[in-house]
Amino acid sequence: MKISKCCDKILYFEMKAFYTNNNGLIEIPKWTSNCWIHIESPTETEKNYLLEELQIPEAFYNDIEDIDERPRIEVEDGWTLIIMRIPIKSGDVKIPFHTVPLGLIFKDDICVTISFYKTEIIADFVSYSQRKNIEIEDNFNLVLRLLLSSSVWYLKYLKQINQKIKLAEDNLEKSIKNEELQALLQIEKCFVFFITSLKANDVLFQRIKNLKAHKANYDPELLEDVEIELNQAQDTANIYNNILTGMMDAYASVISNNMNNIMKQMTSISIILMIPTLIASLYGMNVPNGLEESRYGIWILLLVSIILSSFGVFLFKRRRWF
Repeated sequence: MKISKCCDKILYFEMKAFYTNNNGLIEIPKWTSNCWIHIESPTETEKNYLLEELQIPEAFYNDIEDIDERPRIEVEDGWTLIIMRIPIKSGDVKIPFHTVPLGLIFKDDICVTISFYKTEIIADFVSYSQRKNIEIEDNFNLVLRLLLSSSVWYLKYLKQINQKIKLAEDNLEKSIKNEELQALLQIEKCFVFFITSLKANDVLFQRIKNLKAHKANYDPELLEDVEIELNQAQDTANIYNNILTGMMDAYASVISNNMNNIMKQMTSISIILMIPTLIASLYGMNVPNGLEESRYGIWILLLVSIILSSFGVFLFKRRRWF
C-alpha cells in the first residue's frame, strides 16, 4: 500500500509520501501498485496530481476539504470515500484541540489519504506499524487501523486536556478571575468537538463492520480493539466533560455566593453610615431643636451618632452580616 508520511510544513516542501508493506509500513521514493499515498495540506500541484493523474472524483476532494464534514462512507464510479474525524492540536489559544476530517479514497490498486491539516497521527501510525511489524491486508484493514490509531490519540489529547482542567482548577482556588473561567469554557468547546466526532466515528465503524461484502474478511481481534478503544475514548470524554461541567457549576455558585456576600456587606456599611448622616441632617434643619444655643450641641450629636452606629455594628455582627 502507498502511504504519504506526515511531514512538517516548515521543514518539507513536498507533502506527499508513499509507503508499502514490508514488516510494517516502509517509505518508498515513488508510487507502485497497491501502495498507500498520504497527502497532508495539499498544494495546487498535489491537487492536480490527485485529480488529473490519479483521477479521483473532485467531489470527494472537496468533501474532505470541508472542515465540518461528518464521518461517512460513499461509493461513486468504483471509487470509495471514507471520511473519519481525527483530533489535532489546533495552535489556537482559544481552542487548543480540534477535530478535522481525514479522507480515504481508494479504487483498485490506488489508495490515498488526504488531510488538509497537520496531524501527528499518521507519522505515529507508520512508526507503530514498523515497531509491531504490522501488515496492512487491504484498504478496509487500513481504515480500521486508522480508526484505532485515531481513538488512541483522542485518549492522549484527553489526558492533556485533563491536565489543563487541573491547572485551571488550581488557579481558580487561588483567585476566581475571568481568565481562568474563560479557559474552562475553551476546554468545554474541545469536549464538544471530541464527543460529537467520536460518536460519528463510532457510527462509521458500525457501518463498516456490518458491510456484507467485507464482513467475512475482517480480523475479529482488530474489530474488537477498535470497538474497545472507541468506547473508551467516548467514555473518557464524557467523564471529563461531566467533571468540567460540575466544576463550572460549582464555581458559578461560589461566584454568586461571593457576590451576595459583598452586596450584603455593602448594604450593611451603607446603613451604618446612614445613621450619623440622618442625625446630622435633622440637627441641621432650620427649625428649633433645643440644642442650637448649647455649646455642647455638636458633642452631644457626635456621641449619639457613635452610640447608634456602634449599636448597629454590634447588631449586624451578631447576625453575621459583616
